[in-house]
Amino acid sequence: MNADNHIHTYYSDDSECPMRDMVERAVEIGLDEMTFTEHVDYEVKDVENCDYEKYFAEIAQLRKEYDGRIEIRQGIEFGVQAGTVPRYIEDVKKYPFDFIILSVHQVDNQEFWTGEFQEGRTQDEYQQAYYQAIYDVMRKFGDYSILGHLDMIKRYDPAGDYPDEKIMPVVDKILTQAITDGKGIEVNTSSFKYGLKDLTPSAAILKRYRELGGEILTIGSDSHETEHLADHIPEVKERLKAMGYEHFYTFDRLKPVRHDL
Repeated sequence: MNADNHIHTYYSDDSECPMRDMVERAVEIGLDEMTFTEHVDYEVKDVENCDYEKYFAEIAQLRKEYDGRIEIRQGIEFGVQAGTVPRYIEDVKKYPFDFIILSVHQVDNQEFWTGEFQEGRTQDEYQQAYYQAIYDVMRKFGDYSILGHLDMIKRYDPAGDYPDEKIMPVVDKILTQAITDGKGIEVNTSSFKYGLKDLTPSAAILKRYRELGGEILTIGSDSHETEHLADHIPEVKERLKAMGYEHFYTFDRLKPVRHDL
């Protein structure tokens, strides 16, 4: 089973890639299934968020055209903050998602990629605050499938490497909560595109998830252009096998579907 569970197109504010181009590329490289996961980040990016009506309409058209060639799933990536939870709850009630990624892209409307969130804080402070924000959000919002790019803050850390052992106490709380709630986490292969030294999340976090009894694991490229679609997914599968994992998951109508690695 060849699948990519994290894909962005021109329905996300940070991509200009046509959806059809992604589907054509997916068929070309032999994917069996692909899941679009456009951005919705309320408050910070209200104007630029995914246009749901156009998004679902185009997926419906592409499903008809590519029927029998590839499964196309309609997912979403919610960039949730504590104060925006009610809006996402309403979206889940209203729209027929197959898959929902819970990500934390901002805290108190402060972006990570601009350095605004990190400014005025020590490395310990912003690292710990990032993971605590994830834990706080997931305790308020349970309508998700998996946690996206769990240690994303590493990508935007101006101070450099931060030891995993320092964040493991709060990461343990996050992973335990996800497992208790029947949720999963993803391996986000954009770590290769960004030249990171480890997987996203790190091998240490992935191993800990398994030690705690975690089973639901998705794999996605977080691609915003066709050249990174399914990037390094075969390699990641082999690394997961070496950690003791035997399965990965896709989602259909918010239900996890298990596949052999």
